[in-house]
Amino acid sequence: MLSIRTYLGATAIAAMVMAAATPSAGAWTRSGGGVGPRGGTWSSQGMGGCAGGTCSHTGTFTGPRGGTFTNTGSTSCAGGTCTHTGTTTGPYGGTINRSSTFTR
Repeated sequence: MLSIRTYLGATAIAAMVMAAATPSAGAWTRSGGGVGPRGGTWSSQGMGGCAGGTCSHTGTFTGPRGGTFTNTGSTSCAGGTCTHTGTTTGPYGGTINRSSTFTR
C-alpha cells in the first residue's frame, strides 16, 4: 500500500525535477496509472508550467480504494534564492502545508 509519506516524497521530487526541466513559459501535463500487486488500480494526473521566474504544478493521485490526494505548489527564484510552497490535501480533507527556501 502506498503511504502518504511515499506519495508526498515522490511528488515533491517529481515536481522539483519537472520544474527544473521545464523551459520558461513551458507547460506540461502528465497522466498515468497501474495495477497493484493485489489487483487494485491507481491513477495519477498533473499539470504545470513556468512563467516570470515561477514554476507551479497541480496534481491528483487516486489510490486503489478510491481515495484522492491533491497536490499543488510553486517555486520561484530571484537573486540566487529559491522558495517553494505547496499544499497536499488527503482524501478526508486533511492538509499538509510545506515551504522551503534554499540558496544557489
